[in-house]
Amino acid sequence: MRAPASGVLLVSLLMTNAAGLPASQEIVDRVAARVENDIILFSEIRLLSRYQEFLDGKSETDAQILDRLIDQWMVRTEADVSRFPHPSEAEIDRSLESLEKSFTSAEQYQARKKQSGLSDSEVRGIAASQLYLSNYLDSRFRPSVQVDPKAIESFYENAVVPQAKARGQEPPSLDAARDAIQEALVQSGINDQAEKWLKENRARLHIEILLGGGSK
Repeated sequence: MRAPASGVLLVSLLMTNAAGLPASQEIVDRVAARVENDIILFSEIRLLSRYQEFLDGKSETDAQILDRLIDQWMVRTEADVSRFPHPSEAEIDRSLESLEKSFTSAEQYQARKKQSGLSDSEVRGIAASQLYLSNYLDSRFRPSVQVDPKAIESFYENAVVPQAKARGQEPPSLDAARDAIQEALVQSGINDQAEKWLKENRARLHIEILLGGGSK
């Protein structure tokens, strides 16, 4: 199941690259924010907005998207410093296949992509960058996440069973669902730790917001 662009951290950290805009879509650009000695451009906000529209049919506000881009900057900077490996072409291909399958049909996928104005190369570039960021966060925080067996049982009783019954389906057995539940809880733990780390890291940075004004 695909989470919405506004959902969990690992999915919502969608990388964008203003340099990837084709010449036919060039616009007059300006700086939206300064983070340390780097900048975030309005074209990056526009590109991520278009990608959110592609995924969900709507996008967040410019301020919310800029907030995500600042988070991305922090993750990317640390990943680059640690020389974390970028995803392989095969990994990117699998990610794109999964993305297309999250739509109701191949026709819907193509229609939404066309409506958003994204090219195949832009979608691939964002998918590659998303993988890089999410893989780094997974590698950094997964080892410290512990899942209590009682938490698995609670999730099964309070989420899996009611959801299956609401759909008129027979719920899977606890044993059959155990691995999927554990992974869901691990991902939740990674998200919690990553959000805490981002908040603490942001407090140490000099951030100048030029989208409406203000500095941090």
